[in-house]
Amino acid sequence: MPKVKPHRLSPSLDMTPMVDLAFLLVTFFMLTATPTEDTAVVIDTPSSVSEKLLPETGVLTLSIDKDKRVFFSTESQQVKIKALETVGAKYGASFSDRQKKQFALMPDFGLPVQRLGQFLDLTPTERKQVKQDGIPTDSLNNQLIEWVLAARSANISVLGKPPYIAIKGDGATDVPAVKNVIKILQEKNMNRFYLITDKEMNPNAVASK
Repeated sequence: MPKVKPHRLSPSLDMTPMVDLAFLLVTFFMLTATPTEDTAVVIDTPSSVSEKLLPETGVLTLSIDKDKRVFFSTESQQVKIKALETVGAKYGASFSDRQKKQFALMPDFGLPVQRLGQFLDLTPTERKQVKQDGIPTDSLNNQLIEWVLAARSANISVLGKPPYIAIKGDGATDVPAVKNVIKILQEKNMNRFYLITDKEMNPNAVASK
């Protein structure tokens, strides 16, 4: 006698909860995300076999491009605003609340503080068209160290600890430009900093395999 095969129903999956969850996540990220501008400079860093990693947070970065221009960046918006107020006061430049907010959203910059107010009044699209000259580093107008000192003090005030300092030099820039930035830091007894490079395979590690 032949066996009776039961009728099999195709399994079904209710996707409604998954769709609801996806929309909730999209809404959450849209409401919490902070818009920022593109970086002012692109640095093509040289490679090295260093195993030491840069800390993920609390980093103050000094970037030097192939034209020897120096750019400044740090993460905390509160630190940026406090540093802007401090350096602005030293050089007789004041900033409106709107300008401070715009400055806090910029990932980096490379201009004398006297030109920042005019720069911040531009639209994001207009700011992209401006070629920034770099932060002054010469002995008669060394604004770079003022930014470092102001950001360091603000970092301690806001986050309770000094920032890590990192130097990010383009592989095409000349060595004296990087040495000059290092000298500026060392003159203020800042002798611990990171040199940012791309990761390169250690030839000794490859040979030992």
